[in-house]
Amino acid sequence: MKSIRPLFVTLLLSTLVFSRSFAADPIFPKPVGIAFLGDSITEAGANRPGGYVNLVVNGLEANGVKVTPFFAGVSGHKSNQMLERLERDVISKKPDWMTLSCGVNDVWHGPNGVPLDQYQKNITAIIDQAQTAGIKVMILTATVIHEDAKNPENQSLAPYNDFLRKLAVEKKCLLADLNTDMWNVIKASKAPTGRLLTSDGVHMNIEGNRLMAEGVLKAFGLNKSQMGKALESISKLPNTAGISGNMSLTLAEYDRLKEFAAKQNTSVEGLLNNTLRQQLEPIFKLKSK
Repeated sequence: MKSIRPLFVTLLLSTLVFSRSFAADPIFPKPVGIAFLGDSITEAGANRPGGYVNLVVNGLEANGVKVTPFFAGVSGHKSNQMLERLERDVISKKPDWMTLSCGVNDVWHGPNGVPLDQYQKNITAIIDQAQTAGIKVMILTATVIHEDAKNPENQSLAPYNDFLRKLAVEKKCLLADLNTDMWNVIKASKAPTGRLLTSDGVHMNIEGNRLMAEGVLKAFGLNKSQMGKALESISKLPNTAGISGNMSLTLAEYDRLKEFAAKQNTSVEGLLNNTLRQQLEPIFKLKSK
């Protein structure tokens, strides 16, 4: 039997580093400014009602926290570009916190990406400069590149995320291990992989944004009761679940549709298409005059 000591030590270190949560303070004893630094996933997370950034802000405010968000997600950006604009987009705003989501493009862009050794230097510099400016940091592990663990790009991304986990301990940053959260969902699902959490293998769909938001809120230290308040508020937000063209629902409405569709062995989109077909059938049967 393999020794469990390495795992125990890792868990102990994680507990020591991350145990000082805001749930014990209590969470955010004053109005808080949060800068969300990232790429297109973070940019969409702020620009869309159901994006993870907006869900995080709403979840915190449901617990009485006044949040001033600073949106610093730029499509296509990698670690070197985030480092270049850190002063302008984050430090100059003087937030209390910064969440850092970076790594997908560094790998996904292939020859135009950022090698691991340079990525390590860039990320370390981002965190050092933010902390020197008095900004507390939460690191988000990079999300998946296609929902296939055997995909070469996902395998290349693994050491980037290993580095982030170690750096979070070293720099005493909070950690939202979203990559692990996503793989847990994908591996547990009986549905075909590919579009469980993403719309195109990279960018978040409804479920992906919700997973990211929950991961960030938990990393901020919300306890069970606070998470309940956050998730209830998030579920009622209007236009957070965009489906079938211009139709937008709340997450609660989307979940009800998903449950009903599952009982009919179909997807939400399949259910809507079937329903629309049934409604249009009488029109198709009308004889032209």
